[in-house]
Amino acid sequence: MRLTYDGLKDYDAWQKAGIALPPYDPEKLAGSTRKNPRWVHFGIGNIFRIFVGGIADSLIRAGKMDTGIICAETFDFDVVDKIYAPFDNLALAVTLYPDGKTDKRVLASLTEAVKAQPRFGDDWTRLKEIFTASSLQLVSFTITEKGYALHGSDGKFFPFVNADIENGPEKCGGAMAVVTSMLLARFKAGAAPLALVSMDNVSQNGKKLRESVIEMAGQWYERNFVPADFVAWVKDESKVAFPWSMIDKITPRPSEEVGKMLAGLGVDDMGIVVTSKRTYIAPFVNAEAPGYLVIEDSFPNGRPELEASGYGVYMADRTTVNMSERMKVTACLNPIHSALCTYAIMLGYTLFADCMHDPELSKLANIVGYDEGLPVVKDPKIISPAKFLDECINVRFPNPYLGDTSARIATDISQGLSIRFGETVKEYVARDGSASKLTGIPLAIAGWLRYLLAVDDKGGKYELSPDPMNAEMTAKLEGVTVGDPDSVGGKLRPVLSNARIFGVNLYEAGLGDKIEAMFREEIAGPGAVRATLKKYLA
Repeated sequence: MRLTYDGLKDYDAWQKAGIALPPYDPEKLAGSTRKNPRWVHFGIGNIFRIFVGGIADSLIRAGKMDTGIICAETFDFDVVDKIYAPFDNLALAVTLYPDGKTDKRVLASLTEAVKAQPRFGDDWTRLKEIFTASSLQLVSFTITEKGYALHGSDGKFFPFVNADIENGPEKCGGAMAVVTSMLLARFKAGAAPLALVSMDNVSQNGKKLRESVIEMAGQWYERNFVPADFVAWVKDESKVAFPWSMIDKITPRPSEEVGKMLAGLGVDDMGIVVTSKRTYIAPFVNAEAPGYLVIEDSFPNGRPELEASGYGVYMADRTTVNMSERMKVTACLNPIHSALCTYAIMLGYTLFADCMHDPELSKLANIVGYDEGLPVVKDPKIISPAKFLDECINVRFPNPYLGDTSARIATDISQGLSIRFGETVKEYVARDGSASKLTGIPLAIAGWLRYLLAVDDKGGKYELSPDPMNAEMTAKLEGVTVGDPDSVGGKLRPVLSNARIFGVNLYEAGLGDKIEAMFREEIAGPGAVRATLKKYLA
């Protein structure tokens, strides 16, 4: 069995293997999508394929959509060449349940993949065709938080952003510049309305996407690349909408065990690919069963009936979306992931599920979630924060079959600290005048700093997960040595006072000195990380 259009024609073999095939014609769907594009997505990795692709597949199966999703990639082009093209854009979705059962199905809802940069001439032309089609209703994104960033921690434009600004719409490379360039093409072709929907784990993601696009358009206007009425059109949310959203589905890297299982069933070429950009991807995607997607219902050119997919999609107003996102990102899921993953690495837990059985780390999870997060989070009503947190801690995080690694969760961790911890800190400052009574969150921040030394609690070395701030933070901590607390000196003050990293000056919030003390104790020597956790969690 091969995961290609021709390979799917051996229906009996797939059925015998227990793998469900689409009840529609994938090639016909791809043809109709090419002629009449309605949905394009940027950032075509694992969560997009199994969750967003699964939503579309469900709607197509139910006869509620007659076109699929066009996939656009601005960062890792190996994904297009090695995972999309060889498999006719098909994906094999494997859902992993806590009892060991699996659900396996082929998704054919992803119909085309393009490399979204001008240097890929034919693909660039094709992307313009898509964006100038009046039928296009929505552009969605899972490009990670750093994909929207135009500025570094010093407030200056990143060098690649400067290049995009100076080179203009036809010579750009970054995601925000590419999207703004495509909007310009749409504007010139008649200015049909459109919705741009960020589906990333970013607080107020629609606002951040909008601000970045508007800033790029403004910079191009100052350099006479675009007219003033284009900038005005982008700013008019009745024409170009930027709905906010909250997305949630734990989607680990592809599992070797899952790949072997599929190969054992007779499916060919199920090997995992590690791209030159360190993306871990495979023809299959494995993920947990739960999934939540709350989207602001603001689509000026219409939209699919997303809420009818059966995939946990809620259409709501902006306030409800914001409260749902805050519930997840500041209290129930992401802060616990961020608090535990660094300690898990230092204490030797490769799989995140295993660290949930550690006495100290499970206690830290409960403190960060129940004791510190829930008391200051607002209830969005459509999803209960307490029940959501219960599901995370008792069902989702400990799922032994999910195979999610601590290292994956630690990827780009610096980009989320201001939201995952900073927002809760600010709530306590607003309520009590200080956040000094908190214990779990300062331990989490101290743990992140200790993790950056790349020395585990036994004195062994490990590799830091990819993060855009690794080089900067390593430089700031240069000279800090495990076994020598005095080596810290005053090195932490510029970090802990940086509101760009944490969303707040932690000294002004009453936590800076506390975190410094925890960090010094954690670098006392072998076993100091465990001892510090025991002390503060007692």
